[in-house]
Parts: sequence; C-alpha cells; structure tokens
Amino acid sequence: MLARLTMIASGATAAARKGGFPADEPLERQALARATAARPALRRADRVWASPALRARQTAEALGLEATVEPLLADQDFARWAGRGFEDVQAEDPEAMAAWFADSDAAPHGGESLADVARRGVALLDNLVASSGHTIAVTHPVLIRAAIVHVLGAPLSAIWKIDIEPLSLTDFRSDGRRWVLRASGVGLSSGLSQDVG
Repeated sequence: MLARLTMIASGATAAARKGGFPADEPLERQALARATAARPALRRADRVWASPALRARQTAEALGLEATVEPLLADQDFARWAGRGFEDVQAEDPEAMAAWFADSDAAPHGGESLADVARRGVALLDNLVASSGHTIAVTHPVLIRAAIVHVLGAPLSAIWKIDIEPLSLTDFRSDGRRWVLRASGVGLSSGLSQDVG
C-alpha cells in the first residue's frame, strides 16, 4: 500500500462534555494532559495536518506534532447553533433539528450541511489516495465518521451510527486506487496505538 492516513480526533472541550454544538473553544485541562501523555504512542509521519479549530491545533501541539493547518479538516460549521446545547436547540426549534438529522443536505442552522462536510472529507481522501507515505490528520469526529462511511461505501445516514471518542485514532490505507479502513476507535493510550499511529 502506498498511502497511510491516521485521523486523530481532537481532545475534549468543556462545552463538548456538556452536550452541545461545538464552537471554537480550547481543550479542557484533562484532554491536554492525556494528549501530552500519549506522545510516545505516535510514530513518525511524512505529513501532519490539523483542522483550523483551536482544539485541533492544541491537540496536535500537545501530542508533540508540528502540524500544518488544512482547511479540509475543519469541523462542521454550525453557524447560529455553535456553542449552544443540543437540548436548548431541540426545545427551541424541534423541526429544524429533525430536518438536520433526516436530510444530509439540510443546514437549518445557517451553516454547513452534513453533505458539505462529507464532500470535504472525500476531497481529502481523493487528494491522498495515490500519495506515498504516512499522513496524520488531527480533526473532528464528524469528518472521521464521514471518511469511514465513504471508504465503506455506506450511505451518509450511517454517520449517526458511528461514535468517535476524543483522542482516538482511525487508520486508513491506500493501494493507490482505493482506501481501506484498517482500524477505528483505537485510543491513544492503548497498546494498539503503537500499531496504527
């Protein structure tokens, strides 16, 4: 196989722990400590990229990675829902929330649809499929889930059935023509991370 892509989910934030739509907030103290402790678990990479979001850049830095910001790795833009709790949005506008879950092209928050995020993820995979070497990408669960469903050939609606934990690894390999999923949900602190990171 020519290319290897290891996607790392950014660490947790205080707002994310409360169950809400992400804004550009910093990592919580515990996430910084966990990422720093996981530094030895990562292997060398030919390229290291990070989402423009503060939490992704902080995760990369805490992991000891010198990352270049890659806009394709950005989290979903939730516009007016950003920073708000799921329950608050659900209570205020249940029809908009239902539309967002039911239609991958819907963006009732005024930001980016799930289909738009998936297109960015596919563009990233397409750009790397014939590349040689190992790329580490520090990004967000939604983009990792979109990459998984694309590689598996699953419908985009399957994205809601995949859970990506903070600071977990998802590893893909390419033979120059197609990607395969090698591992998903591997925690940086587990022994398995030595094999996939």
